[in-house]
Amino acid sequence: MKVSLFITCLADVFYPEVGMDAVEVLERAGCEVDFPERQTCCGQPAYSTGYLEDAKEAMKQMMNVFADSEYVVTPSGSCAYMLKEYPEFFKGDGEWEEKAEDLANKTYEFSQFLVEVLEMEDVGAKLNARATYHTSCHMTRLLGVKEAPMTLLKNVEGLDLQPLPRSQDCCGFGGTFSVKMGDISSAMAEEKVEHIKETGAEVLIGGDCGCLMNIGGRIKREGLPIKVMHLAEVLNKRK
Repeated sequence: MKVSLFITCLADVFYPEVGMDAVEVLERAGCEVDFPERQTCCGQPAYSTGYLEDAKEAMKQMMNVFADSEYVVTPSGSCAYMLKEYPEFFKGDGEWEEKAEDLANKTYEFSQFLVEVLEMEDVGAKLNARATYHTSCHMTRLLGVKEAPMTLLKNVEGLDLQPLPRSQDCCGFGGTFSVKMGDISSAMAEEKVEHIKETGAEVLIGGDCGCLMNIGGRIKREGLPIKVMHLAEVLNKRK
């Protein structure tokens, strides 16, 4: 099975190890993984700020880059959802509508691909730690991926996974929201960290780098001994 990795902007710039971990997990699962180097932003920041026509240029680049891919897998529920929205933006636009539908139909969030396509529940990961999982808004509410991450994490040997109080609450990132509404975003992140502390977790796990960066920043400012890890990092742990 051939898979193309869509790394996303945040992972590419701030969390490259997430992409490497995702590739290693996919390769152990029997996938042949490639990385189209001409990939760029999915267009979400420009679109969310109201610049749809500018965002469409990035979208067209993405559609062309992944045109020959069998599957497109990304370690981000938010960006996966954005790619799946492309057909709506190009409705009635001839060949671009067809390309948008093609990309949307073969795009999967990382855990979603492992569970729903490869039908895997246990990837052989091992991590001796008390942890809790943050459910990102876009992945759960828009993309609809809720069970796949938990299915995989429950099968990580040695992982003591604790439920996160008010897990459905947003962490305050929300892309450009955290910039436009900084004070509100900060208060939301503070509240999220308080709930994380209630679990006694040594590790916070999540599936979107934006959320992890936002929550991790608050954890660091408070000087808390809580490690922040992307789901792909956890699933690539072998001891």
